[in-house]
Amino acid sequence: MTGELSILDLFLQASLLVKIVMLILLSLSVISWAMIFKRSKVLSVARSDAERFEDKFWSGMDLSQLFNEVKVRKDRISGTEKIFYSGFNEFARLSRVNSSSSEAVMDGTARAMRVTVSREVDNLETNLPFLATVGSITPYIGLFGTVWGIMHAFIALGAVKQATLATVAPGIAEALVATAMGLFAAIPAVIAYNRLSVKVGKLEHNYAAFMDEFSSILHRQAMASQEK
Repeated sequence: MTGELSILDLFLQASLLVKIVMLILLSLSVISWAMIFKRSKVLSVARSDAERFEDKFWSGMDLSQLFNEVKVRKDRISGTEKIFYSGFNEFARLSRVNSSSSEAVMDGTARAMRVTVSREVDNLETNLPFLATVGSITPYIGLFGTVWGIMHAFIALGAVKQATLATVAPGIAEALVATAMGLFAAIPAVIAYNRLSVKVGKLEHNYAAFMDEFSSILHRQAMASQEK
């Protein structure tokens, strides 16, 4: 045996089951990183879009004009823009039907915006449950590979007349790589899940705050129309 073994050497010398465990862990790690980069980009874009639209919304622009601009590209909008579109669209529709009841108009408008907020948050949370699952189960998958590898090493050791550290160490090292790979997959997934969940929570709070502020504006408009 050489004094040092690479991870590739340890993988090649491991038993078949441990190899399968390592490949599973490697696959989960690669998928996790792909999802981490994708979700990070999506949340960053969502935050930028929300800030840009709110700047336009609070610039004093006429809401009907803003609605018409958004309506042109309604199939491509998301986040705050979509909340605004669904709320104003429902408000305009209900105002034509129930112009005498501002409460009925606002109840329907609020429901439409709440549904949109829920859907938008669900979209933002895509892939997060997978990261949570990877973070929780991969250490145990790696531990299973380690236990099996060590058991396999000691069974093989039973056939040796004289056991030394040199004969035991390689088999144990091969098995411990599975635990290391489990942690390698789990740690980034847990960190990313926590960070991305915080970002989703901030966006959800931002959406809810916008919905409340927009509802107040529409309520004033509804009351003014009723007084006329």
